[in-house]
Amino acid sequence: MKPLILWHNPRCSKSRQTLHLLQDRGYDPQIRLYLTNPPTVAEIRAVQMALGCRMIEMMRPKEALFKELGLAKDDDEETLAEAMAAHPKLIERPILIEGEHAAIGRPPEAVLKLL
Repeated sequence: MKPLILWHNPRCSKSRQTLHLLQDRGYDPQIRLYLTNPPTVAEIRAVQMALGCRMIEMMRPKEALFKELGLAKDDDEETLAEAMAAHPKLIERPILIEGEHAAIGRPPEAVLKLL
């Protein structure tokens, strides 16, 4: 099994629930506090590929900052990736990464498919 990496925001209840769910099952993921250690555009692209989704699906479009930045759900993938790299608050959380696979913990149980 490849190492588990959790893009985590300890202030987010879903992120905390996901971490507890993993720990309760005996997993000890590497924690990446993505708000203080933001991913690069290349890392965001890699996680998008691992998730198998469109860039907008790994974003928080209801976040006020999304609108403040003038972003739209139909913006091109590069624009959205760059926005997340510059403003990690826009990244949906939490994201569990295991090698070339990933899952968004919404609901927290969604990450169990990786285990």
